[in-house]
Amino acid sequence: MAKLEVGDAAPAFTLTAADESTVSLTDFAGQRVIVYFYPAAMTPGCTKQACDFRDSLAALQAEGFVVVGVSPDQPAKLAKFVERDAITFPLLSDPEHEVLESYGAWGEKSLYGKKVVGVIRSTVVVDADGKIELARYNVKATGHVASLRKALKV
Repeated sequence: MAKLEVGDAAPAFTLTAADESTVSLTDFAGQRVIVYFYPAAMTPGCTKQACDFRDSLAALQAEGFVVVGVSPDQPAKLAKFVERDAITFPLLSDPEHEVLESYGAWGEKSLYGKKVVGVIRSTVVVDADGKIELARYNVKATGHVASLRKALKV
């Protein structure tokens, strides 16, 4: 799937969260939503990134942002991640990669010098009208949230 561009309509989604509830993009209608895609719960880089979002959540929320994380992990693994690291925003399960693909966050990437297919660590910001406000692909786990906050002026 092609990467999303600023101004594109954000693909709709409904996914199962760590607590087994369902979360849809439409649940956040009229709000700005940061949707970040990460490879695997409870791995070092993904933990760093999730904790950075957790630690920045109050500042992001104060500026009207909602944060959701999406990975191919099953809800049970996400629930352990939420509990272990006190994650305070929804983590969503996309084991079939449908949402990952629709957002351009699934595809070929280089991992330790080898070409593999998997999650492309990415962050997409959806504006209050459901359009892409910002899309960043192949981001680094460390320092990404600080860079995103700077871009969003938070």
